[in-house]
Amino acid sequence: MGEYGRAHEHIREEEAVDVEWSGNWVAGRLGVELAGDGELRELLGLALRRNPKRAHLLVSNVLGKHVPQRPSLVHGVGFELGERVRNLLGEAEARRAVVLGYAETATGLGHAVADGIGVAPYLHSTRRPVEGVATAGGFEEAHSHATSHLLLPEDPDLLHAKEAGSPLVLVDDEFSTGNTVLNTVRALHARYPRERYVIVALVDMRSEADQGRLAEFAQEIGARVDLVVRARGTVRLPDGVLEKGRSLVAAHEAGHAPRAAGAPRAPRPAPVRVPLDWPAGVPDGGRHGFTPVHRAALEAALPAMGARIADALGDARRVLVLGFEELMYAPLRLATALEDATTAEVRYSTTTRSPVLAVDDPGYAIRSRLVFPAHDDPADGPGDRYAYNVAGAGFDAVVAVVDSAADTPALHAPDGLLAQLAGHTDQVLLAVIPSYTPPPAPGGTVPTTSHRQEAAMLPDPLRGPAFSSYAADDVGWLLQDLSHTRLEAPTEEREEAIQSGGAHYAESLPVEYQPSPRYQELFKAASETSAARIARAVGTVTETVLAERGPRPVLVSLARAGTPVGVLMRRWAQHRHGLDLPHYAVSIVRGRGIDANALRWLAAHHDPADVVFVDGWTGKGAITRELAAALEDFEGFDPEIAVLADPGGCVRTYGTREDFLIPSACLNSTVSGLVSRTVLRSDLVGPHDFHGAKFYRELADSDVSGLFLDTITARFDEVIDAVDAEAKDMLAADRAPTWEGWAAVERISEEYGIHDVNLVKPGVGETTRVLLRRVPWKILAKRGAGADLDHVRLLAEQRGVPVEEVGELPYTCVGLIHPKYTRGATGADGTAVAAK
Repeated sequence: MGEYGRAHEHIREEEAVDVEWSGNWVAGRLGVELAGDGELRELLGLALRRNPKRAHLLVSNVLGKHVPQRPSLVHGVGFELGERVRNLLGEAEARRAVVLGYAETATGLGHAVADGIGVAPYLHSTRRPVEGVATAGGFEEAHSHATSHLLLPEDPDLLHAKEAGSPLVLVDDEFSTGNTVLNTVRALHARYPRERYVIVALVDMRSEADQGRLAEFAQEIGARVDLVVRARGTVRLPDGVLEKGRSLVAAHEAGHAPRAAGAPRAPRPAPVRVPLDWPAGVPDGGRHGFTPVHRAALEAALPAMGARIADALGDARRVLVLGFEELMYAPLRLATALEDATTAEVRYSTTTRSPVLAVDDPGYAIRSRLVFPAHDDPADGPGDRYAYNVAGAGFDAVVAVVDSAADTPALHAPDGLLAQLAGHTDQVLLAVIPSYTPPPAPGGTVPTTSHRQEAAMLPDPLRGPAFSSYAADDVGWLLQDLSHTRLEAPTEEREEAIQSGGAHYAESLPVEYQPSPRYQELFKAASETSAARIARAVGTVTETVLAERGPRPVLVSLARAGTPVGVLMRRWAQHRHGLDLPHYAVSIVRGRGIDANALRWLAAHHDPADVVFVDGWTGKGAITRELAAALEDFEGFDPEIAVLADPGGCVRTYGTREDFLIPSACLNSTVSGLVSRTVLRSDLVGPHDFHGAKFYRELADSDVSGLFLDTITARFDEVIDAVDAEAKDMLAADRAPTWEGWAAVERISEEYGIHDVNLVKPGVGETTRVLLRRVPWKILAKRGAGADLDHVRLLAEQRGVPVEEVGELPYTCVGLIHPKYTRGATGADGTAVAAK
């Protein structure tokens, strides 16, 4: 019977608690009769459509569309049908088969059938046109409220029967008249003729006359047509059933409220976004094709995704995973993974376009209805969408799963799906799967399987607490964990190797600076003193990004200085607007560029146009230029960086252009989630690896990462008015980069005889880095600079570095790295420095 061979027993177990058949209400009032196999009433209930083409609706109890059901049962029923198809075809023909499912209802069922076959690619029809993807065919569904089906395979050869014995397996939830299947086979056989078709359905409800039509059609086209179904039966309809159905629907709706689940609960907190880390290169479903390679990558990633959802649910005991229209399979598999990851009771269903009457009666299949506007900008225009049997079902948590194309303002609107759900459950979670659109390969050709496999090799982002002390949803690190690799070298050794050309600064790590008690007190005092100023800058830069880059940007901070800023921007968006923005950290290395694999991962999971790069501050603009150059080879990404402070005049998007103390610049890993700076070394980072970094778990007692974030976040409310005014002025101002800082650095480099702009580090943040990680020569301080430089003066005193006050300086301070450093020339500790 196979892995899911006990699905029949599961159905009986699930339905044993039902005293009344969920078709009695319709059968008694409309005269509809359901007759057939003994299992038929366990598989199906009845409801009334609001559809002029058919009065009744067969409501499946195992499909996971209208009736919430155990996800393992839903997937298991389809999987078992797939095993039967594989046994029917034999191993050789199964490997040549293609499985085609029907939108919207059978997209998940068809995918589960393909899983049961195991060796066949899967494609489902769609009602969503996709720009740039050619249509390989289409057909009509006569009785549906939305008839046109499109076929949009990524591989145009997918539907071709390349050799004899290449069967097409068509999967629908019910085989009622056979018209849909006949239309499909007729349309496809004209373009892609083959010798064999297999029709798969949960139930075969055809009349004797309809059964004969399929046999005649198979003879007409000269092909073999097999049928694999779960159960058989017939629906007996009385005369005038359409008129009776319309009258019954009208009468019931006139006398009853449209939602039969009681009043919604009091408003609940905003939905919480769960970072899935969907595997790169794996499509969200079968709209463009889903191969065995994709299946293997998804199966490997499912346990971790299920665990993330389980962690986010906390102590919820009855959970619904709610999919979205055609997006049935991915939510289903997330739900099966959640079943394995939790002891909670898990159910699964999806939203739908289909308008159905809701009646709160145990003898009726659709007990309640939630109505909300479409939120995926559908090609056929706006309209109502529905979620059935959710309201009043006693779920204390709902996990809404959508693709990124449907993660729109309409989803989050006051009358949108998430708000509707929040009125009927204690907790709403949102999981967004990246919408898969086939990207053009070089030369405009379709990507090959090897391209997809390469993308699928990229790992999920690292997250706390396993990597970093930040919360898991604060940031996903697109890095590899090198925590167990010895990378630290004494500061003086590193400086000599870097300046001699023997090593790159990113090939090793400096020994982490351990702050003295006095320095730690300075950090805490600086955090309190500058908290409101930093909160204003965070709010201003975030509001500017939201206004100019769209309502749901993807924040990508440049590790590591940008990471605390990215977390704060994410918190501002959540605090002020209820937005739960994705946030990742990536590595960029001066002279080596940005991590290309991280960009590939981002492009596979998000629209590159939504990515906003984030850094802490600008100095002379070296990283700004580095990023712009690196992105020339990657289409769609905007090289503009959003920074908290832009004293160098290097970017358009910033919170302020003042050069002031940002306390996160005062420390290293202990203010950045205990993560080191990034590492790029050929013996550690291969062609399919992210750049590396270390997680300094041993420094947990000194960690102030959370303290810094909380100190700033606590001041958000008091700066809202100031932020609104500054953001308004900012958006109206000319913010073109002046590159004033670069000019100042070139002047200082020549004036002090350094002749290397890389050894001149302007601004409070960069000067602090010089004192913590390099061999400093001297510090130039703007005359009259006050408490912003207290920590700089203390560090300079500890390292024996002179601080020279100067008048004309566009920065509060500038750190000068010792030029042509060698330990023999300047002393092993770097303090024997000759003044200018």
